[in-house]
Amino acid sequence: MSLAPPPVALVTGAARRIGAVVARTLHDAGYSVAIHYRSAQGDAEALAAEFERARPGTTLLLRADLDAFDRLPELVAQTVGRFGRLDALVNNASTFIPTGLGTTTPAQWDALFASNARAPYFLSQAAAPHLRAARGGIVNLVDIYAERPKRGHAVYCMAKAALLMMTRALALELGPEVRVNAVSPGAILWPEGDGVAAVTPAQQAMLDRTPLGRTGTPDEIAEAVRWLLQDAHYSTGQVLHLDGGRMIEG
Repeated sequence: MSLAPPPVALVTGAARRIGAVVARTLHDAGYSVAIHYRSAQGDAEALAAEFERARPGTTLLLRADLDAFDRLPELVAQTVGRFGRLDALVNNASTFIPTGLGTTTPAQWDALFASNARAPYFLSQAAAPHLRAARGGIVNLVDIYAERPKRGHAVYCMAKAALLMMTRALALELGPEVRVNAVSPGAILWPEGDGVAAVTPAQQAMLDRTPLGRTGTPDEIAEAVRWLLQDAHYSTGQVLHLDGGRMIEG
């Protein structure tokens, strides 16, 4: 008797940071994983090699700039071409840059909306027929700033708010075959360039407003993604806040 093929997940921005932990968690849970990356080729190749040592033939590397519209359906097509199916899409890739009012440029607007809203939508559109066939799911990585704006980052907050609304809208469009949910992290990893030697006063003030009094971990985010894909069978259109309770006080 032949064994059923493993489920397949496409994870964007999967080479580093939270995306890499999500990819590893899904692979550990039995998924074959398509690892999308833009520039972190060495990290992506190292992650794929790790997965291949554990279970040969269960990874695919996909290099693409999500700003390039024509590459989006290609990512889905290459994943299905390699594995024959698609069970999960995790829209994790994100651009995060400040946009002060009065100095924001159209290029900044385009970059923030391209990665945080446009690419997830058109990837979901391309993936939808395959996800329907597999009765699979989509998980979008949003942000608490989609609901509580961050000063000096208006366009980023607007783009993540669009992704949050997309989660709910696509849950309506794709049900009952496909579940669409989101994870909304609070402070998990400080932005690169902030340094790791000490917490800044602004970061400490943020933690002081967090009932659990600490940052979250990438593993906690990744496990939430896995749960939404594998176990949350009656959840769709939902936003799971993983913020240590920070949204309670604001």
